Amino acid sequence: MTGEAFEYAIKKDVRNNPIVREVDEERHRELWRSMAVGLLLVAVLVFSVWRHVEQIDDGYELSKLRAQLADEEQYFRELRNTFEELRALSRIEAYARQHLKMIPPGPDDSKVIPRVIEGEPAPRTAVAQR
Repeated sequence: MTGEAFEYAIKKDVRNNPIVREVDEERHRELWRSMAVGLLLVAVLVFSVWRHVEQIDDGYELSKLRAQLADEEQYFRELRNTFEELRALSRIEAYARQHLKMIPPGPDDSKVIPRVIEGEPAPRTAVAQR
């Protein structure tokens, strides 16, 4: 082997322990500034997505409530029709004749009750004494 080839084959031991890196303050500030801007952008994005999702959920809830309102209005109309049917005088009269065995009054069955008129109040001078 020649002298030059032998030199490359020898492993050189270089110690870098005494070398100390200085902290670059400007780069450190720039890193923190970039992180703050990135966090702000992420926060805005998360807030925007959250509002959008809430808006979609509110839309579903609104459509559900509108369907429920339509059902309740239909039920109210059915109840109103049933009430009007039960309130009809012809139905009440037929029920009274068939189930309660009532008959319509004749001309001699009616009596006139005279109206009672209240008398004058007692005079104020008649006060009980002890």
